[in-house]
Amino acid sequence: MNTCKVKICGTTSVGDALIAAEAGADYSGIAVEIPHSERAVSVEKAVTIVRATPIPSVALFIDMPIEFIESAVETIKPFAIQLLGHESPEFVATLKKRLPCQVWKSICLPVKGQAKIYINDIKVQMDSFVSAGADALLLDTVAISGDKLRFGGTGKVSDWNIARELVKSTKAPVFLAGGINPDNVREAIQTVKPYGIDLCSGVEKVKAKRDYEKVNRLMENFRLAVEQ
Repeated sequence: MNTCKVKICGTTSVGDALIAAEAGADYSGIAVEIPHSERAVSVEKAVTIVRATPIPSVALFIDMPIEFIESAVETIKPFAIQLLGHESPEFVATLKKRLPCQVWKSICLPVKGQAKIYINDIKVQMDSFVSAGADALLLDTVAISGDKLRFGGTGKVSDWNIARELVKSTKAPVFLAGGINPDNVREAIQTVKPYGIDLCSGVEKVKAKRDYEKVNRLMENFRLAVEQ
């Protein structure tokens, strides 16, 4: 497990990106013009953050037109993009042909105990995105806010036993996201054994503002987990 990666998402400033990098994170995630997200930044601000960040940046998009993503990638120049919404395998395949960066796709899981999970259906979904060319997958928790689904940054945990089975079912790199924090990161890694972990709210003081102490405690516990 010593190859497990850490992606800290919801980066809204150069300062927060540097906190993640200095603590030892492998990737910094930036939500680009995502509607109704407190952590979203403009394309212009994303450029500033990416240029000042010494670790690879991942630009997040939700249900954006291909043309917008193409233009944003050309401007931002991220290491990868991450699609969080209802994007299809065909959408991923098209982006893979057009973009010079990696394409990652989030797979949504319900909050633990809130809904029945049809594992085989999710495996088929994962396989379809891998076949379309996705460079990595992320198992993330989708939460219901009012009458809308909330993708990413929910702070909610999915069923990690099911996540472990899904990780084992594919050769593709799979990140575990959803509700990971300094207190449960060791359990998350040891239970699921993902390619990497992805988190946001678990290391924030308040929404969109990173907590230096939480980030460092997360990385300390992360290292303990991967060394076992």
